[in-house]
Amino acid sequence: MRQAARERGEGEVETSLLGAVAAVALPLLGEGGKGEPVGGRDHAGRRGVPRAAETSGLGMKEADQMQNLESAGAGRSVSTQTGSMTGQIPRLSKVNLFTLLSLWMELFPPVEKKQKSQRKEEDELGPLGDNIDVAKVPIDKKQVKKTGLVVVKNMKIVGLHCSSEDLHAGQIALIRHGSKMKNCDLYFSRKPCSACLKMIVNAGVNRISYWPADPEISLLTEASNPLSTGDAKLDAKAVERLKSNSRAHVCVLLQPLVCYMVQFVEETSYKCDFIQRIAKTQPGFNSDFYFECKQERIKEYEMLFLVSNEEMHKQILMTIGLENLCENPYFSNLRQNMKDLILLLATVASSVPNFKHFGFYCSNPEQINEIHNQSLPQEIARHCMVQARLLAYRTEDHKTGVGAVIWAEGKSKTCDGTGAMYFIGCGYNAFPVGSEYADFPHMDDKQKDREIRKFRYIIHAEQNALTFRCQEIKPEERSMIFVTKCPCDECVPLIKGAGIKQIYAGDVDVGKKKADISYMRFEELEGVSKFTWQLNPTETHFLGLDDSETVENGVLRPDSKLMDEERHQNKKLCLGNH
Repeated sequence: MRQAARERGEGEVETSLLGAVAAVALPLLGEGGKGEPVGGRDHAGRRGVPRAAETSGLGMKEADQMQNLESAGAGRSVSTQTGSMTGQIPRLSKVNLFTLLSLWMELFPPVEKKQKSQRKEEDELGPLGDNIDVAKVPIDKKQVKKTGLVVVKNMKIVGLHCSSEDLHAGQIALIRHGSKMKNCDLYFSRKPCSACLKMIVNAGVNRISYWPADPEISLLTEASNPLSTGDAKLDAKAVERLKSNSRAHVCVLLQPLVCYMVQFVEETSYKCDFIQRIAKTQPGFNSDFYFECKQERIKEYEMLFLVSNEEMHKQILMTIGLENLCENPYFSNLRQNMKDLILLLATVASSVPNFKHFGFYCSNPEQINEIHNQSLPQEIARHCMVQARLLAYRTEDHKTGVGAVIWAEGKSKTCDGTGAMYFIGCGYNAFPVGSEYADFPHMDDKQKDREIRKFRYIIHAEQNALTFRCQEIKPEERSMIFVTKCPCDECVPLIKGAGIKQIYAGDVDVGKKKADISYMRFEELEGVSKFTWQLNPTETHFLGLDDSETVENGVLRPDSKLMDEERHQNKKLCLGNH
């Protein structure tokens, strides 16, 4: 019984969907009988009949078939850690994590910007520290939209890609992975075009999920152009034919966020090391900048990833084969789920702000000039750190979520939209693979009995990223790890031993020694370049801002009125999902 429980925990695909997501998944079950499992567990962990089966009038036989689909993967490891958790904090599902990462990869900074000097980049910052080229979303006159892609095998990320000037994201993935794409799941930020899809299904992929808005060959751009040739609609029809005649399951996987997830992400993003470092360095710093930055991000991402006009959205859904989602409550649920995910993405992105003169720098004056030419542009570093921040919301640690992602830079540029950079691996802090929730202690150093503390059992984010890496770390190439918190003394020698050349991290805990964990070795580490989040050491002036009421004991205190308003909105969203 115990072993069987472990196998369920290790192989279970986490798809605890509510009625809203059933509106997305159920219409797709008619496509050759291949559907995403929509059954889940209730708060007590009991397996229940999917709510979609109730609302759509499905019989028990169909409901049982859907549950069988969910348990079909029990024979293989689909997660780096346990598949589900019923702890005290909300947790991001794997499907939503992959979806958010695909959207975020679409926003990967253009490779050309790597040519800019650090000074030129900072000079172009706006009043909020936002890069003008990034903050404003230009009207795309081209028919082909930039697309982000996450390649997943056995529920582990093996590739992060985005379109380049010459190739689409799907084509890039085929070039990079080749026959290894077989049985992979792909998460696109837009529905792929026929040129990509025919190659992808030919490679034998298992499933293709996409964001249900404007596809890669833009229907919105075509609709706004009176001289359009209709190529976008023709391509959409070709995609539907390829989908209906392929073994790969082409679908939309969207799960409603668990209750209070948005509120939890907001509070933890506001209190994260990067925002707090700014507050500590800038006494009297006004907290309004964070909320203004977040609002700018929300507007930007909604314009890019959502279709503001409901009727136009319905037309797009019908054109790309999702006509079943055009009726309420399915349509309204779909749009709400999309808005919630965009809000979450904007909130996390704002937690590593593009604030003037702050970034990832080397603090050693003797190495600044030497290392500067080897460091990443700030835009790239911030983007990779947000990837790690998203991963942190899969944590199994009740107190501290940590995410880590490893990238490497080859000797020459590749076909990928990421230029010479390529993905190595990623992870978050969690308990050993296959373990059940109650197998190990979860207590921190507040527990007097050291035997029942978590520290000897939990796998750190850096350790998971190294263990489950999809490519080897080449000593002749520049490899880098991005960690949301300072690496501890247990991880520092592992990072160095793996041959990683650079560490990008927050430095709030550097030099600290706590009851069961310490951060003493990071500062003493030699042979690895360390770039911590701080004010640019070459800058001699500080930003003069007066609002000491927002800083308390070196920690930025949120504006109570703003936070209360946002909590009220989040509670309304939460209640609306039930």
